[in-house]
Amino acid sequence: MYNLIGAGLIVIGGGLGLGKIGGSAMEAIARQPEAANKIQTAMIIIGALLEGLAFGALILGK
Repeated sequence: MYNLIGAGLIVIGGGLGLGKIGGSAMEAIARQPEAANKIQTAMIIIGALLEGLAFGALILGK
């Protein structure tokens, strides 16, 4: 029971984090279009690390 609650919280946290990263990156690109490649690269790296962390937490939580 508690494992399911923990897994749900992990998924919600990961989704919120990815949404925040994506939204912030889009705002930054809108302000500085010439830096879009650097911002996009950083966004992808951070998103992959966050997703890996959430996936690892799901595995350890079971």
